[in-house]
Amino acid sequence: MNFPFDNTFAEQMTGFYAPWQGASVPDPQVALFNRELAQWLGLDAESLDSAEGAAIFAGAVAPEGASPLAQVYAGHQFGGFSPQLGDGRALLVGELIDPRGARWDLHLKGSGPTPFSRGGDGKASLAPVLREYLIGEAMHALGIPTSRALAAVTTGEPVRRNGRALPGAVLARIASSHLRVGTVEFFARRGQHDHVRQLVDYALRRHAPDRAEADDPALELLRFVRDRQAALVARWMGIGFVHGVMNTDNTTLSGETIDYGPCAFMDRFDPGTVFSSIDHGGRYAYGNQPSIMQWNVARLAECLLPLFDAPDIDAALEIANHEVDAFGAVYQRAWRDVLSAKLGLTDEGPGRGALAEPGVDPDDDALARDLFTLLQEQEADFTGFFRHLSAALLGDSPQLRSLLREPKAAEGWLERWRTRVGVPADADARREALAGDRARGMNRFNPLYVPRNHVVEEALQTAERELDLGPVKRLLAVLADPFTRQEGAEDLEHPAPVDAAPFVTFCGT
Repeated sequence: MNFPFDNTFAEQMTGFYAPWQGASVPDPQVALFNRELAQWLGLDAESLDSAEGAAIFAGAVAPEGASPLAQVYAGHQFGGFSPQLGDGRALLVGELIDPRGARWDLHLKGSGPTPFSRGGDGKASLAPVLREYLIGEAMHALGIPTSRALAAVTTGEPVRRNGRALPGAVLARIASSHLRVGTVEFFARRGQHDHVRQLVDYALRRHAPDRAEADDPALELLRFVRDRQAALVARWMGIGFVHGVMNTDNTTLSGETIDYGPCAFMDRFDPGTVFSSIDHGGRYAYGNQPSIMQWNVARLAECLLPLFDAPDIDAALEIANHEVDAFGAVYQRAWRDVLSAKLGLTDEGPGRGALAEPGVDPDDDALARDLFTLLQEQEADFTGFFRHLSAALLGDSPQLRSLLREPKAAEGWLERWRTRVGVPADADARREALAGDRARGMNRFNPLYVPRNHVVEEALQTAERELDLGPVKRLLAVLADPFTRQEGAEDLEHPAPVDAAPFVTFCGT
């Protein structure tokens, strides 16, 4: 099999990883294979969707040109520093060059123990592998920067979790890299500033080549990561996504979403929404995500202090504080950009540029604040409300009202919003045409379908208990086009029943 490998990390970053080989498994079988992604990467999809491909994606066989390795990193986990983490159940197989010349890590998760396993078995069970496959692909379809799933394979061996024997599996995923804030922390905390400088140079060449020759590379990397992560979190907030474990080892230098462990999507709007079973204090609640990301960026800034072009440590601290403090303004611009698209205040959307200044008027912040207060008081479904908001422009709002505890509670806000958009309730024919255009534009940014937690959980349990992937495949098909209504998918539009038990997610695979 021909993989277009060009393994710069293995060749240039000795000391940042341990060469390693995945564990052998008794019976690797392809459970899910992303043919569209394989073809987009320039891979031979037909030959990979096979027994030979399953052995490669399980980590048991290294394809020609691969340089499998386990990366080392540290990380702040729930605020406490862990000096050595690393790929404890994962392998970077190699870097693929796609037909457009872009570089992608081919990475395995669940491929067996490594030198960084810290006593774990390095394995993964089927349900969490399918969860990451499904959520990552859904995020991609929603336009969120993310790792993507190439394949999920079963291994033919059981994995024991909480006293239960579960079907083992491995996820093969791609990302533009797996460099993390925690990667920088590992070397900075050891005083290995030459390694930090090497990492800065490598990360810039890989992710921001236009900044690689800057006079102050460390400062450029800090700004790059800050801006990318601020824009990413704004996009999360716009779809009601709760990552659940925003540790610095899960914060990429590229600005992509990775590691879908205890993540979930918020149904009824509440800034305090938490799904993770171990997040007892709500550190990673939905509403805390922007401030937590700023905290993570501050940890990166600390690591880079010795590298800044500054005469002394006080001057370096001043630079770092200035750049970290700027996170708030960068995030607010990105968030207003997202809201402008969701509320129909602009003809363009958040994809036009993370730092673009949206055309908002001075009252838009108040309009947005009042909306979110309304949503929380009315316990409204986040996804459903924004999707049906476009119909309210056309005078058809029974579905919107049905999402509220008090059906008429939104009337005052809706009138303010219609006036701001330029389509008041008594619009004439010309304005009706504008309403149609605005509504169609909003529907390009407000999804009809997200991975509803109760539906995802039911599909994963069916896969794990019955080895039936039919419900997962159905979800994948619908979520691949989340903005278009699809026949037979009505059940995927709705949140969990009001009397359903609180949804809880768990770390680990």
